[in-house]
Amino acid sequence: MSVIYLLISISIIVAIAFLIAFIKAVKSGQYDDDYTPSVRMLFDDEIVKKENPNKLIQTEKQKSI
Repeated sequence: MSVIYLLISISIIVAIAFLIAFIKAVKSGQYDDDYTPSVRMLFDDEIVKKENPNKLIQTEKQKSI
């Protein structure tokens, strides 16, 4: 039973350490992205994936009915 208490306490300590590291990274600006917003307008016209051709045929058949 004492092993469970040990594992729970260690996991809480590790979770708190990760939370502190995450907060420190966010405050230091590690996740700020200054480049992408400036070039986003260049990538708006990306090629759209083609739809399923069978779906197109089904819709044309439904229109003719």
